[in-house]
Amino acid sequence: MSGVRLARIIDAPAIAALEVETWRTAYAGILSDEVLVGMSSVGRVGFWADQLDRSTRGVWVWEDNSGSILGFGQCGRQFDRTLPFDGEIAMLYVHPDAQDCGIGRQILLALLATLLTSECPSALAWVLRANPARFFFERMGARLFVERQIAVVGQLVDAQGYGWDDVSVVLEQWVRSGDSSAAP
Repeated sequence: MSGVRLARIIDAPAIAALEVETWRTAYAGILSDEVLVGMSSVGRVGFWADQLDRSTRGVWVWEDNSGSILGFGQCGRQFDRTLPFDGEIAMLYVHPDAQDCGIGRQILLALLATLLTSECPSALAWVLRANPARFFFERMGARLFVERQIAVVGQLVDAQGYGWDDVSVVLEQWVRSGDSSAAP
């Protein structure tokens, strides 16, 4: 059955390949061609294997009926303690051919539920300003909180931080909507 589930260490190659593919699509014209062409899913497998070996708690994937991973996300505690948010959505990527089908929403809701159960009642997600996917977070009830430049693979880019002051409000909204696909 297709849907969202916690990642497993065996998912590292699929997550790495999806990460590279989505970066090349989403960040074309935003990040340098040198950076995007230089990315390697083989190089990212080690990173993801290490992440998943330490803990799969904050990593969710969306798997279709054939077992293909079409999206993934990662969350955890907020790294920048100067910001008034407890948790952070560190990554959320959906295969370019599978966008606008509800996959990102299902992953995001699983990430927010994970943060809430990890005593992170508020959350922030960073998005590159030139990436039109940033509007997804607004549709999911986040508000633009901060804009700043951040380093991405050694390149400074304009980013926007979208925050939820209370992630339980977002989760309750989807439960009330009767959308059974929203529950992780």
